Amino acid sequence: MPLALIVCAALGLAMADDWKPVPGRIMTRWAAQVRPEAPLPEHPRPQLVREKWRSLNGLWDYAIRPPATPPNDAYDGKILVPYPVESALSGVGRAVGPGDLLVYRRTFDLPKGWEDDRTLLHFGAVDWEARVLLNGREVGRHTGGYDPFTFDLTPFLTSGPQTIEVRVTDPTDTGYQPRGKQTLRPQGIFYTAVTGIWQTVWLESVPKEAHLTALKPVADLDAKVLRLRPIAEGLRPGDVLEATLLEGKAVVAEAKGAPFSELVLAVKEPKLWSPDHPFLYDLNVRVLRGGKTLDEVKSYAAMRSVGLAKDDQGVPRLTLNGNPIFHLGPLDQGWWPDGLYTAPTDEALRFDVEVTRRMGFNMARKHVKVEPARWYYHCDRLGLMVWQDMPSGWEAHVPTGGADSLRYHHSDAFRANYAAELRAMVDALFPFPSIVMWVPYNEGWGQAETKPIAAWLKAYDPSRTVDSCSGWDDHGVGDVHDVHVYPGPGMPPVSASRAAVLGEFGGLGFPVRGHLWKDDGNWGYQTFATAADLEARYREILERLLLLKGKGLSAGIYTQTTDVEVETNGLLTYDRAVEKMPAATLKAINERLYGPAPTLTYVVPTSEAEPQTWRYTINEPPAGWETLDFRDAAWKSGPGVIGSEGTPGANVRTPWTTDRVWLRREFTLAAKPAADLRLYVHHDEDADVYLNGVRIASLKGYTTDYIAVPLPPDALAAFRTRRNVLAAHVRNTRGGQCFDAGFVRIVAK
Repeated sequence: MPLALIVCAALGLAMADDWKPVPGRIMTRWAAQVRPEAPLPEHPRPQLVREKWRSLNGLWDYAIRPPATPPNDAYDGKILVPYPVESALSGVGRAVGPGDLLVYRRTFDLPKGWEDDRTLLHFGAVDWEARVLLNGREVGRHTGGYDPFTFDLTPFLTSGPQTIEVRVTDPTDTGYQPRGKQTLRPQGIFYTAVTGIWQTVWLESVPKEAHLTALKPVADLDAKVLRLRPIAEGLRPGDVLEATLLEGKAVVAEAKGAPFSELVLAVKEPKLWSPDHPFLYDLNVRVLRGGKTLDEVKSYAAMRSVGLAKDDQGVPRLTLNGNPIFHLGPLDQGWWPDGLYTAPTDEALRFDVEVTRRMGFNMARKHVKVEPARWYYHCDRLGLMVWQDMPSGWEAHVPTGGADSLRYHHSDAFRANYAAELRAMVDALFPFPSIVMWVPYNEGWGQAETKPIAAWLKAYDPSRTVDSCSGWDDHGVGDVHDVHVYPGPGMPPVSASRAAVLGEFGGLGFPVRGHLWKDDGNWGYQTFATAADLEARYREILERLLLLKGKGLSAGIYTQTTDVEVETNGLLTYDRAVEKMPAATLKAINERLYGPAPTLTYVVPTSEAEPQTWRYTINEPPAGWETLDFRDAAWKSGPGVIGSEGTPGANVRTPWTTDRVWLRREFTLAAKPAADLRLYVHHDEDADVYLNGVRIASLKGYTTDYIAVPLPPDALAAFRTRRNVLAAHVRNTRGGQCFDAGFVRIVAK
């Protein structure tokens, strides 16, 4: 065996002796592939690649100390970077309190051939405040748990081994900073805190004179050009920026420009990016001085546009490349049982994107978290559109979901920090064409100054749409009106200027033994005992979603991709080992949403638009009350919908606030209906429904909109020509309450 291989093998064995995952937690299959000598070895910034780089991932010294403790050489042990200290894959698995200091240390040798260049130190993300030292001297500080940052190490380098030290503090949910769903007390929809380094740490060699730091490409399909804004340091008058767009080895377009100018690359016959055809062009960019290349990076770009347009009914719809497209995808939390915020391997990171596409989804909503750049790279390559949330943060004195600052006061420090971290996120993620929507707020969590924030986002990045707040507190701004309905589905009213979207629905729970974070205390918004029951319910709500598309709905986001800690409403188990419903089955169900929506033909109208008269009583009637011949003259009458004000999806015109009600409604038919009739009903809660004395439905729970319920065979025989009676007994236990019903025929296009 060659000496180099013997040395590498020995080094790997030595590192393996210093590290092992924390036992007692469920793990993904990729955890076994983690190599302590080279975890996550892939280039961490695929949108801006140079040849001269080196990963610093691996085993570092670590210590958890009180902040006032003077630094020394006493460390607690080894930690595997970049896995969070609380995670199993870090090899530590310890909590870090808001009063603790987490210290990292390692040494490295400057690679040969880097001596005449600048050496940059990159962090993909560190949560939350990081102070970085090299050889005992402070290099810089950074706050923000989700954005990449860079320090120039060149002035701090010495001869021989270089020693990096990173000192981190993180207030988690005792502070005001964005933190997503992290908490020091995990429960329900909030999960284990993440502290410190959680994305790749790496070195890069760049030219001393000038170098590129970022690329901002924007496709202009109307003009058939790609507009590129290169950002660089060290440029001088007379320098030239040069960009080449390629398809394979063939040059598609070239452009040159002065420093800080926009480069315009003409693409005569653009190949458009879409979920079905996620075509990416290669992009090379150079900095030239006096005809000599100072710096060169490799990147990629896509030709695609997103926006809004009205359909033939005047309803605003989301568009991709000028064409309406229904957005259907999961709420993607991006948590891992073994790595928490950090996927164990790049293959694991890619898997979540691949399986989402295999299930027939065309998008994902990245929920109050920002992923490493490679996740978006995989979305770009595999054709998964992304709605990108800003991670939520809020102050202790402001209630969770406290909505906009019009109601609750947020401090100036909170607002300034939020704005800074929001801009940093947008800047970092700008190059990725898969991102089609920015979502600055979720359900009022830390929501402050919604209108100016939405306006700023749209002005700063007009190439994407803006969802000003997903769920709860809508301020009438942004490109969409977003509601959350569990289990749903439901939708907001159709607007003349904004698309109607369902930002969260579903949450159907199915705990799979042997694949749980905890054996007890798990939950879903609606939990099922068998996979068959889960699939039947999923089919039902997706059929209802298809009907809402016909009413004007433009997007539906199902909760969620995987189980997360005690939440068991994932399409996959937390360890990604079990598909609760086969991907092929989900694909067949989901892809119906991309075709034409069916139309509803009313055979017996409901009170949804025009009130229909119901007779009702809150006193239990005698037997036979549901039959055609029963005399209900003593009952009260009123226009539908019967219910309580504020019940979701119910246009209540007649109040009902007791725990039970009996209803009757007469209608006439010229002829008996055909076999494809459905009961079209909105109920909250349980309801037994009768037609001419025959029970045709027993409905459990509640709905948030009208649903089409298939009729049993004997129901069709119960219809009569001329006079008929539709009757219902409805029961309510808590919350909203309502009932209304009619009959429809669903006509597929």
